[in-house]
Amino acid sequence: MVALVLLPVGLAAGLLLAPLAAPFTGGVPWTRRLAMGAVTAAVFGAIGWRAGTEAVLAALLYLAAVGTLLAFVDVRVQRLPDRFTLPSYGVVAALLAVAVPFTGDGLSRFGHALIGMAALFALFAVQALLVPTGVGFGDVKLAGVLGLCLGWFGTRACVTGLLVTYLVGGAIAVGVMIVRRTSKGEFPFGPPMLIGTLVAVLWAAG
Repeated sequence: MVALVLLPVGLAAGLLLAPLAAPFTGGVPWTRRLAMGAVTAAVFGAIGWRAGTEAVLAALLYLAAVGTLLAFVDVRVQRLPDRFTLPSYGVVAALLAVAVPFTGDGLSRFGHALIGMAALFALFAVQALLVPTGVGFGDVKLAGVLGLCLGWFGTRACVTGLLVTYLVGGAIAVGVMIVRRTSKGEFPFGPPMLIGTLVAVLWAAG
């Protein structure tokens, strides 16, 4: 039931958020707006299916909406704007804090969320410094936000999210190298990060 209710909500959220990409990608035609609405609806529905009415739902839906917007921007211009990532730290943390009293082990989960944020931020920061062609600092800032939600579900969720991220990223890199017939497989890394987080959350929630 929750999933069915969230489908039209996600569609509306995607359609309304799509124009925010315009300063970075140029005009946002209706085809792209509809695509973003459809993707957001699908993600909202999947999260609603797994998380149901859990108190963490609001934080997950916020991340789903902003994450879809970031993915569309990243695919177009290989950029994850600070305008969307940086405020998300405060918003996601606040929504998780609100969920604490309504969750059995909420305080412990919130502590794990903060640890997850710091751990993923540090991991991607080191990677950006050592292999700057692999990830950028936009990815580093996004990693911290994703770490908040992954950490809420525990260490296994963080590890699962990372594994899926690198598996998806590796598959895309190989595909890019084959198509471009080059040894350089550079591509936007934000979408694999978001996919990895979604898979881990769907696995851990419920």
